[in-house]
Amino acid sequence: MSNARRQAAGCQGFTLLEVMIALAIFATLAAAVLSASQFVLKQSASLEDRLFGAWLADNQLSELRLQAIPAPGQQRLSRYLDRRDWVLQQRIAPARDGRLLQVEIQVSRGDSATVAHRTIGWIRSHHE
Repeated sequence: MSNARRQAAGCQGFTLLEVMIALAIFATLAAAVLSASQFVLKQSASLEDRLFGAWLADNQLSELRLQAIPAPGQQRLSRYLDRRDWVLQQRIAPARDGRLLQVEIQVSRGDSATVAHRTIGWIRSHHE
């Protein structure tokens, strides 16, 4: 009879159970969105480090190509980019072709041992 009265009076609404189910669904969706956004932010920071690492390595390789013949060996260089300190590990060794030197550059953040970017390039061993 109460259903009949509610329909007769035009009074329609949600029951407590319907509201609780809707809130549970909303809370589940909100937790999933929050988790996904945290993952995206973490990946974005990692991608930014790799991008800056690639820029630094390419710049260092270009500088070596413009210099006089660099001596083979290892070197640790410090750079400052985007308000952060970066460490470049550079190794120069003779290549199979006697006219070239192989340059391997590893870039990492100054506060981390994780390599953000690694590249290998070649430069002339003597000016022709």
